[in-house]
Formats: sequence, C-alpha cells, structure tokens
Amino acid sequence: MYLITKVINNNIVCSQDMDGKEIIVRGLGIGFGTKVNEEIQEAKIEKIYKIENSKTSNKLLSLLQDIPIEHIQTSTDIIDYAKQSLNKKLNDNIYLTLTDHISFAIERKRKNLEYHNALLWEIKKFYPVEYSVGLKALDIISDKLGIRLSDDEAGFITLHIVNAELDTNMSSMFQITELIKQIIQIVKNYYKLELDDSSLYYERFITHLKFFGQRLFSDKVPQGDDTTFQNIVKSRYPKDYQCAILIGQYVLENYKKKVTEEELIFLTIHLRRISMVD
Repeated sequence: MYLITKVINNNIVCSQDMDGKEIIVRGLGIGFGTKVNEEIQEAKIEKIYKIENSKTSNKLLSLLQDIPIEHIQTSTDIIDYAKQSLNKKLNDNIYLTLTDHISFAIERKRKNLEYHNALLWEIKKFYPVEYSVGLKALDIISDKLGIRLSDDEAGFITLHIVNAELDTNMSSMFQITELIKQIIQIVKNYYKLELDDSSLYYERFITHLKFFGQRLFSDKVPQGDDTTFQNIVKSRYPKDYQCAILIGQYVLENYKKKVTEEELIFLTIHLRRISMVD
C-alpha cells in the first residue's frame, strides 16, 4: 500500500516505499482528484520510479511535469526493454536523459528539424548490441506514437544507453566514441592491416577502450606498481608497446591527459591479441 505524499499532476504523484524512501508513481489519472495521505489505487499504477540520487529524482519530477504522458510511457518501455535485452544495470539517470531526448526528438521530427548523427557509423561498429536496442526503440516509438524517427536517432539513443552502462555523461560519451575512432585508426595505420571486427579479441578491445575512455574523461586514473609485470610485457611485446605509446601521445596532445604506464601495459596486451603480428 502506498500513500500519496505529494500530487504532481493528474498522472504523477509522490509516495514512499517500505523503507521510507521517496518514490515517484506514474499512472493515467492517478493524481486526479486525490489528496495527500490518500491511498494510491494500485490498479492505476503503471510505473514506480525508485531513484536513489535525490538530485536526479528532483530533476525527473520536474521533467515529468512538462512532458506528455505518452512520451514518458514510451521512454520507460524503451528503458525496460534495454534492461531486459542487455541484462545490465543502467544508471537511474537514463530515465531523465533519455526521456528528455526522446520527447525533444519527437517535437523536432514534427517540425522537420531532425539532427544528423556524425558518429553513426562508429556507433554501429563500436556498440552493435546497444545499437540493436536503439533500432528497437524506433519501432517502439513508431508503434506507440505513430512517428518514425531516423536511424540517426537510433544512434543517439544508443549513446544514452551506453552512457547509462558506463555511468558517465553524454558529453563524455561523444568524446569516448571519437577517441575509440581515432585509436582504431592509429592501430590500423601502425600495423598496416584491417582489423577483424568480428573477432572476440576485437570485441574485447573495444570494450576495453570504452572503459579506458570512461576512466580518462572522469579522471579516474589507475596507478599500478607491478613493475616486474610491466617490464615483462614491454620486453616481450616491444612493437605493440610502441603502438600503445603512440596512443598515449595522441591522448596527451589532443586531450591534455597523461596515460599511465599501467594503462599502456593493458593497451599493449590487447594490441598484441588483435594484431597477431610477430
């Protein structure tokens, strides 16, 4: 049983869970004609948002008051599908960022003001599983709202999902994607080969680069002191280590961030696996 602690509008109310933590309850007409301390009709409950971060919760409340209920429902359906399909924990902030993005994208579509996604090719290549969810999101939007957004929007939705996976922010996601793109180009030029993007080693390398970018742009720098292991890797794979050095130089020149020796060693190991150059 949930009691109303605050009525936001006809479709949104606030309550508390069994632990006394604030929750946001959504449902068509759930707040109409109701008052504080009244029991919420369970039959009307469509979604309960349990947001741990109070700042995010307040922002979501503000957003839910301004966005059409059908946009909120559609976005929630997409997030639920993403969680089920990916079987990964997504940062609660996605309820705020993706809902806002989708609602704005729909309004832009109606005004014929769609955005071009300059990183769409890279998004498809680097985040194929999440991109498939982005494409499914377009189907959900089309089915629920009768509006077909472009594949560019599937790319933007993908970045929101990856962003929620990595627990970073959207500006960093664009930087991370561009960083991965440039690193892949450095690797191709260095080894003078085309990488097999269907291989398990390539997939693991891209995954490593995602988290490498996350650490880089959030200034979470790992510091390892296992110099013995580091020296073994450098002496055994000197050519791959030199490629890692080039990547470190690119990062320093373009982002003014120094790549630690530990990061270089992990890059070296991945480079060895994907290049298989003797």
